[in-house]
Amino acid sequence: MFTKAITRKPCRALIDGISTAMFGEGTPIYEDAIAQHAKYVETLESLGLEVTVLEGDERYPDSCFVEDPAVVVPEFAVITNSPRESRNGEKYEILPTIKEFWPEDRIFYIEAPGTMEGGDVMLVGKHFYVGQYERTNAEGARQFNEIVTQFGYTSSTVPVTEGLHLKDFVINLENNNLLVSPVMDAQPAFKDFNRYVIDPDELYAINSMYINGTVLVPQGYPKTLKLIQDLGYPTLPVDTNEFRKIDGSLTCLSLRF
Repeated sequence: MFTKAITRKPCRALIDGISTAMFGEGTPIYEDAIAQHAKYVETLESLGLEVTVLEGDERYPDSCFVEDPAVVVPEFAVITNSPRESRNGEKYEILPTIKEFWPEDRIFYIEAPGTMEGGDVMLVGKHFYVGQYERTNAEGARQFNEIVTQFGYTSSTVPVTEGLHLKDFVINLENNNLLVSPVMDAQPAFKDFNRYVIDPDELYAINSMYINGTVLVPQGYPKTLKLIQDLGYPTLPVDTNEFRKIDGSLTCLSLRF
């Protein structure tokens, strides 16, 4: 059960955010991004979360994607270490807010040469699946495992062979259900789950978000929406189109705990 979330408003520098154009091309429109972010926050609040909304930070174009500089669960928080220079400073800006919710002895840090971004970390029960590729390396995953096992969690690595982050291509809907790409469907790590392969033209919708029994689904992906509804989940479509242009999606926009 989630009770709290941390988000950060988009900044005007959003137009310079990192993009692979994997999910679509175009330059984000700042005013539309602000409106979509406000609706996102409103949706989280409607599901019972108390949301802390941080102001945009013009120094960091991607800073609205607060999931990447930290990984949080009720027991502890991990400040990550992005390998991208344009993003690494975000960890220092999120830290004061993290300290409002966790004491110093429950805040841990991924240190160089370890690298990690939170978009590569997927929690299922008490086990973390850690995507290993460009943003999260083996040393980062090793340090993360040392941290989480202190609190009764476990972790394992999964190769990320497409896109930027693990959770772009596999997402946990709880109840042993995963949304996956064809590549992640073939991953031995996920063989014991109910896996639902998303159509190639709706891959962006894999990054749907389970919140307290309801699944938020990116707006505009009817096949994925129907699939999730057919599984019995209440759903809420959420427009993230401006964030999609720079590879951002639903889970990227908040830290939930």
